[in-house]
Formats: sequence, C-alpha cells, structure tokens
Amino acid sequence: MFLQHLTSKLMTTPSFLKILSTLFFISSIFYVVSYSSFFTSPFFFDKHLQKSHFDLCPSNYTNYCPCEDPIRQRRFPKTQLLRKERHCPPSNERLRCLIPSPMGYQSPLPWPQSKDSAWFSNVPYPKLVEYKKSQNWIRLEGDRFVFPGGGTSFPDGVKGYVDAINGLLPLSLESGHIRTVLDVGCGVASFGASLMDYNVLTMSVAPSDEHQAQVQFALERGLPAMLGVLGTHRLTFPSRSFDMAHCSRCLIIWTAYDGLYLREIDRILRPGGFWVLSGPPINWKVNYKAWETEPQVLEKEQKNLEDLAEQLCWEKVAEEDQIAIWQKPINHVNCTQKLKTMRSPKFCNSSDPDAGWYTKMTACIFPLPEVKDIREISGGALEKWPIRLNTVPPRVRNEKNGGFTLEAYVEDDERWKRRVSNYSVMLESLSSGKYRNVMDMNAGFGGFAAAMVKYPVWVMNVVPFDAKSNNLGIIYERGLLGTYMDWCEPFSTYPRTYDLIHACGLFSMYMEKCDITYILLEMQRILRPGGAVIIRDEGNVIVKVKEITDQIKWKGILVGPDQDGPFHSEMIMVINNTN
Repeated sequence: MFLQHLTSKLMTTPSFLKILSTLFFISSIFYVVSYSSFFTSPFFFDKHLQKSHFDLCPSNYTNYCPCEDPIRQRRFPKTQLLRKERHCPPSNERLRCLIPSPMGYQSPLPWPQSKDSAWFSNVPYPKLVEYKKSQNWIRLEGDRFVFPGGGTSFPDGVKGYVDAINGLLPLSLESGHIRTVLDVGCGVASFGASLMDYNVLTMSVAPSDEHQAQVQFALERGLPAMLGVLGTHRLTFPSRSFDMAHCSRCLIIWTAYDGLYLREIDRILRPGGFWVLSGPPINWKVNYKAWETEPQVLEKEQKNLEDLAEQLCWEKVAEEDQIAIWQKPINHVNCTQKLKTMRSPKFCNSSDPDAGWYTKMTACIFPLPEVKDIREISGGALEKWPIRLNTVPPRVRNEKNGGFTLEAYVEDDERWKRRVSNYSVMLESLSSGKYRNVMDMNAGFGGFAAAMVKYPVWVMNVVPFDAKSNNLGIIYERGLLGTYMDWCEPFSTYPRTYDLIHACGLFSMYMEKCDITYILLEMQRILRPGGAVIIRDEGNVIVKVKEITDQIKWKGILVGPDQDGPFHSEMIMVINNTN
C-alpha cells in the first residue's frame, strides 16, 4: 500500500512529468525516423516512381502567381472586372516544381529600413518608375527603389495627405479608435505605410495589372498587402471588419451595378466606421478644371454617389479639397424606418454576411445586429488600441453556437503566449527585424498573431473558409488582419513575400481534401530565401510532411513538445530556408 501511494505521488511530480515528456519525445523521434526510413526505402517505392527532389521551374516562372496568371486571365471577359478575379489552375495543370529566385536576389532590407527602400534585383520592374514618374510614387536610385510617398492624390506627399484626413475625421488617428483600415487600389501602399506611424494596420489591396507588381512592391517594403479586386465576388473578409476603408483615385465606379461595390464596402465596414474617398468627383466645382473633365459629368457622378450613400444610411461628416468622408451608422434602428419610405434595395434576408470565399456580391444591405437602445453599437463596442488586443472580443462574448466557449478562447490565448515564447528561442532573429512579413496558415482565434505583436512583425491571419469555427471576425475585433482561404488552391500573393510561415494543425485538416504536396510547394513559392517555417501537427502527419519537405530540400529539425503536456501527440518541425 505504501509503495502504491509513493508511486502514485511520484508520478504527479513536475520532475517525473518532465522525464516522461522527454522519453515521449525520444520515442516520437525514433518513430518518425524509422517510419520515414521505411516509406522511403526501395522496398516500399519503385525507384522510377519516386523522385528524390523537385526540380526548379523555368526562369520565366520567377514571379508566377498561379491564380492571377495573365495568360489564364485572358480567357475571361473584362466585364465587371471578372478577368482580374482569381482564376486558379486545375490540379492537373498545377506546377510540381520549385519557383526560382530572380538573378541577383538579395535578402530584403530589414524593417524599418525596408519601409522606404527595396533592392531593384528583388522586384526588377522599371516600368512603374516611368509610368508614375510625375506622381513620385517610386524612384530608382542606383541598385535600390526608393518610395518617397508620392501618389496620384498626394501632391504634398502622403504625410500631408494623411494629416489632412486626420484633421477631417471626427475621431483622430491618435485616439486608438481606428486600428484596421482597408486601402482599395493601394498602389505601392504608401498610404498604409504612413498610417503605421499611428499604430494603424492597413490591408492594402490591388489587382494584378499593367503597372507591374504594385502589391509585390508593398510586400517587399514589409507592408500588409494582397492581390484582390472588386469584381463579381465579395472581398475575402467577414462583415464588420474594418474601422475605415479608403480609396484614392482607385478608378472604381462605385455607383455601377446598382451600387454593388459600395454596398460591399458597407458589408465589411464596422458600425460607426468611416469611408474615405479622394479624387473625382469629390468637390467637383473646385477641381473639374484640374481633372480636365466636364463639370456636368462630375456633378452627376457625385449626385449618384451621394444618393447611394443616403440609401446606405451613411452620414457625410467632411468634404474639403479632394477628400470626402462618410460614416456608417452605429446601428440600423433609424435606417430600418428610413428604408421603408425609399425606393431602394432593402436589407438582405438570406445570405451569411460573413461569407467571403467565392461568394457573389448582392445589391442589398446587410442588417447590423439588433440593439436594445438607439445609442448602442451593433455587435458590441470595441476598446481602443492597444487595449483591444487583450480584451475579449464582442463576437466571443456574444457567440451562442460557434462551437467554442469563452473558456476555450482564454485558454487558447494563454497557450499561444507560451508557445511564441518558445518560438523566440528556436528563431533567435525574431527580435532583430529579419522576419517582417509573417503568415499564420490556420489562425484559429489569432492567438499566435496576438502573441507576436511584441516583435517588429505583422501577421496575415489565414482562416480556412470551411474551418469548424469561422473566427476571422474575432481576429479583426482584436485589431489584427487576415483573410479567408482554401489551401487546396494557391494564395493571392507574389513569390517570396513572407519571411516566416506558421502552420498549426493545417495538414491534418487538409490530408483528406487534396494533395498536401501542393500546399508545401505553395509555401515554397511564397517563402523568401532565408525565411523560416514552423509546422505543428500530429506525429504521423509530420512524417508525411517531412517526406515532401525533404524533396524540396528543406532541412526540417524536429523539436520536442512544449508545455502542452507529456502525452500531447503534437510535434513541431522548424525549417530554415537556406537554399
């Protein structure tokens, strides 16, 4: 009895659990090595069927974007910008080779130096320099691009432009109330770069176009950006995501197709959020001569825009020079009554407002969550930044059938704080600015990104569109950025645009959905040379992943389980892309 009691007590001590955890890790390593050796032995695979490595793709694929390939895009009509939307190759046409780097490629300049300059050899496109020479977007000085902060609507530079907007907003950028911004038609993302001075995080979006790689320039600078267009499908974000949306002469006809595009901005704009528009037709009476456009044309355009904003129940809060600002209502109490008397599209009554993956846009207004008082903010008020990051988001507090609990959210947050502390030991350069653009391929509640805020990075939080819980709205309420995605398809970005890629539980999720080889080849495409990958997953899944990463010639190091417990079946593989 005494020995039984002593054994029971010993088994619960921290030292015993630590020993047990170590033994478990050693046995897992043995399992991985032996399992991998067996499945790569000549007894299992025919030598002629199993390649030992992937070859490099031809050099003309250096800047290949599979879903935005201009050759494939030409098959689609230009109407409603359908040609510029995602058109991904079928699985039988996908590349099974490694995207090469351009000749002379260099490690990107570290943050914050990269914000203002980039190596020409990394993005060797001189066309934009010539095309936008008079607007001072970008200059080529020796072997570097320089971004002086000019723009089509920035005659005094982007700082003066942002200062002008700040002076017109009812809530200042310094207040912390405006944290997440969408910049449509972003150019080289100088607007988003300037907003970083205010701790404002901007998702810069633009299509692939004849100006050559504007989004690639933005990412090379270390700024959040992705390829995207307002065409026929919704933007890949949930409803009520952004505190502000912005367009500076982005050439979008906002009133076209029954106001479809502006209604989409209304969907993703948070209650009380702001829409900022600069350039034609704003204040046309003063500006029509400079724009060399007939005043009658601009007058009609602005009237149509004002009528559409009224249908959306937006209030114009400022108009000066070339800038106008509207504010979305904090709830739809008054709007519900107003729309009963107007001949305009009514509230949507069927489609999920948060759906954002290949979901067709509709010419209706998504109703905001109901409120009990006219002064109440629909969906719940958000704290100012940075308090917002560590406050339980309203969507968590209000969630009833999301498949999770408040306790699960809190535990997840604490777990990622511990895990990221361990990552800082694995990746010693995390604090130095070497890693700037980070992607979390299966973001969950955004706990990884929240814990990474203390480092000089930004994180693209990717939520699979068919995940058990749609948490992307929660991530935005934390003051972070992200997008929906189906990892059976390529991501909407250029090659070599992320320094660090994190994948937790991703391959377990996709093992039965598609060939995970293509997911790993996509990771190779978007990872910068010298970047790193962290993969967390079940031990048997890591085995299969490692077979493929060995063929990519990535050297994966297996790391033991952390504080999640001695019997935790998850393993970690850290890859440094030094090829």
